[in-house]
Formats: sequence, C-alpha cells, structure tokens
Amino acid sequence: MTNSAKSTASTQDFAVKLPVKEKIGYSLGDMASNLYFGIFMTFLPIFYTDVFGLSAAAMGWMILITKFWDAVNDPIMGMIADRTESRWGKYRPYIISMAPFLGICGVLAFYTPDFEASGKLIYAYITYTLVLMLYTAANVPYSALMGVMSPSSLERTSASQYRFVSAFIGQSIVSGATLYLVSYFGNGNDQAGWMRTAGAYGLLAFVLLAITFFSTKERVHMSKTQQGNTKQDLKDLFQNKPWVLIGVATFFQLVYIVMRSSSVTYFFKYYVLDQQLTIFNYTTNLTVTSFTSNFLLLGNIAGLLGAIYAKSFARTVDKKNAYSGALIVSSIISCCFYFVQPHNVMLIFSFSLIGGFLLGAVSVLQWAIYTDTADYGEWKFGRRSTGLIMAASLFALKLGLAFGQSCMAWIMAYYGYVDNAEQTEYTIYGIRMLMSFYPAIFGIIGGLVMIFYPLKNSQLVKIEDDLSKRRMEA
Repeated sequence: MTNSAKSTASTQDFAVKLPVKEKIGYSLGDMASNLYFGIFMTFLPIFYTDVFGLSAAAMGWMILITKFWDAVNDPIMGMIADRTESRWGKYRPYIISMAPFLGICGVLAFYTPDFEASGKLIYAYITYTLVLMLYTAANVPYSALMGVMSPSSLERTSASQYRFVSAFIGQSIVSGATLYLVSYFGNGNDQAGWMRTAGAYGLLAFVLLAITFFSTKERVHMSKTQQGNTKQDLKDLFQNKPWVLIGVATFFQLVYIVMRSSSVTYFFKYYVLDQQLTIFNYTTNLTVTSFTSNFLLLGNIAGLLGAIYAKSFARTVDKKNAYSGALIVSSIISCCFYFVQPHNVMLIFSFSLIGGFLLGAVSVLQWAIYTDTADYGEWKFGRRSTGLIMAASLFALKLGLAFGQSCMAWIMAYYGYVDNAEQTEYTIYGIRMLMSFYPAIFGIIGGLVMIFYPLKNSQLVKIEDDLSKRRMEA
C-alpha cells in the first residue's frame, strides 16, 4: 500500500461516523443502568424507612458507608478494564458477563427478611454493597465504551444524546411504573411487591445489556507502545485540569439531584397528599401514588426533550456554558417548590417540566464533556486511559449520590421524621426545604465551578486533528 493510500485509509478509519443502529444499541445499556439508578435514587430511601423498617438516621449511615466503598471500586474497575485484552475488546465483555449477577442481587436488595432490627441493618449493608459492586462492574466499562466507539467528539456527543434519550426512557419507566408495579405484584403486600418489581427490572436490564454487547464495536485503541502504569495513570488523571473541574462539578450536581429526588416521595406522601386536578372543567382525583408517579414521569419526559436538544446547545454556546447555565437555572427553579401549596397542582407540574428539561441537557453534556477530557489527557500526556477517566468520573458521581442521600436521611431525622405517621409541622418544613433550598445550594455551586472549565469547541477540533495525525503516524 502506498503512503498516500495508507494516509487515506487512516483518515477514513479516524473519521468514523457511527451508524444509528449502533448508537441506539449502545444507548440501551444506559436504559438498563437507569432502571437500577432510578429506583435506587428515588425509591430506595422510602423503601428502607417505610417498608424495610430502617430508621432514617441508620439508613443515612448505611448509604454513606456502602456508597463510599462503592465509589472506591470505580477507579479500580476502570484500571482493570483498561488492562483487559479479549476478542471482544476491553470493555464489552464486562457488560454482558455482569448483567445476570446484577439482576439477582437487585432482587436480594429489595427482599425484606424477617429479622430483628440489627439483623435487617446487617442484611441491608451486605445486599446493597453487593448490588452496588456489580453495578460498578457493568457500568464502568459501559461508560468507558463510549470513549472508544469513535475518535470524533461530535460523534460521541451524538452517541451521548442517544444514550440519554434511552436513559430518560429508563428513568421514566421507573418513575411512572414503580409504585403501580409494587401495588400490582404485591396485591396488598408491599414487601413482596418491591422484590418482584426489582426482579422485573432486572430481567429487562439483562436483555438491554445483551443488545448493547452485540451491537457495538471498540474502534479507538490504546497505543501499542503504551505500557500499563497505575501510578502514571493516576498522576495524569489529577493533572488533567478539565477532568478535575467536571469531576468536582459532578459531585455537587449529584448532591443536588439526589437530595431532591430522594425527597420527592416524602414530599407527596406527607405534604401534598391527595389532590384534584381540573382542566377545562374536567376534574380528576390524584392519589398520592398517581400524583407522585405523574410528577416524576413528566419530569423525565421533559428531561428526554432536554437530552434531544443538548447537542444544539453545545454547538451554540460551548458545552461548558450550556452545562453551567442549565444546572444553575434548574437549581433556581427547584427553590420554587418551597413556596407552592399542595393544591397548586398545575404549578407543581410546571416546575417539574422546566427543571426536568434543564437536567436532561445537563446529563447529556456531562458525559460528553468527560469523553473530551479523555481526548485531552491523551493529547496532553501521550497516554489514553479512557476506562480510568470514566471510572473516576463515576467515583465523583457516586460520592455525590452518597452524600446527597445520606444528608437527606440525616436531615429527615433531624426534623423528627417518623415513618408511616402523621408528621409534625416542623418535619413538614424540613421536607419542603429538602425539595427546594437545601439541594439548590449544591446545584448552583456545581454550575459555578464549570465557569473555569478551559476546553472550548474550537480547541477540541484542534485536539482531534492532532490525535488523528499521531495515530496515523504510529
């Protein structure tokens, strides 16, 4: 082959435009992940307090400790995946092999044993730790896979867009169907209903992850001259300023999202209660179950629209500005929930739609930015560690998740929450603050951090060109 032909072939290799069916196949993996993430983030707290039987304070410590251990596992899993060599690539084998075990442990996590309080707490520690470790073993390689499907930043942003459309569909399934499924499968027995619902989600997740495995390819490969060096990989990671900034922003973003999301079920069950909705002289009764489910579902549908428009925002104002602005405005909207009265049904739904739309864009932009930091790391340091970067990103995400849910539980305990009882006015005040001002503080901080993020669209184009030339010369 002539040098000219070789150059042309290489250029074509590195100008990969991902097929739509591959983007869809990849995206289904995040639908599977969000079946778990959604139920853990929104419904796990109220399951543990009102069904399983843990106190709010004990639950807070349990979530913090297990989530911290889970977060530590992420970089370890990333380095393991980066060093894996198989006929299916570095990351894809873990997606399919971990799926069945994740489903089984998901069921065990939502099983309520007939133990004393101390026995239940130990059981919760063990099962929740196991399911989180298996989630990590599947989700870290899945997240890293997007970074090696194409060398193009815009193609990865597009794949991220597809990914989060599916993610929000997964979240919408959880938001809109969970409480109804618990009622249907339990038939009056909430303990059985939660376990069977977790089983249904686990089976669906297995099918979706299998489709992701069979429909995707790994195209961007680590340089053959690059040797595994854990110390150097970690040094490069923390010298990668763009990654550090998005990592810090992610922590605050997740504290905001999780603190508020975990409070939703309590907000409706103990403050909003049953209401009526009247539209054009048509009146319908909204039970707590239907009101909560529709609120969450509408927010996720709006998030889906935000995910669809995220790429347009990124092209217009740079990813960092779109991310920062959407996160800050969403946090301000969240504050409005403190002022709404239970009968302001349309206002409650309106705030859900606006906030959901903005967070949809934030989520897509967040992961697209992470893959850009992987390119930056390779460009700056001459080494590519996509798995470690994505795993460390999940570390920041899970720390935020742990801190957000734990703070929510401790604040509930501080305000005197008692499960399945009529709450005091002081407790209701705490629940309203947890839906509004407390989480908003963290969201605003996260948005402000990204003001200092240095990578703009123009610089990313230059990085892509430089990396393509290096790969062709290698």
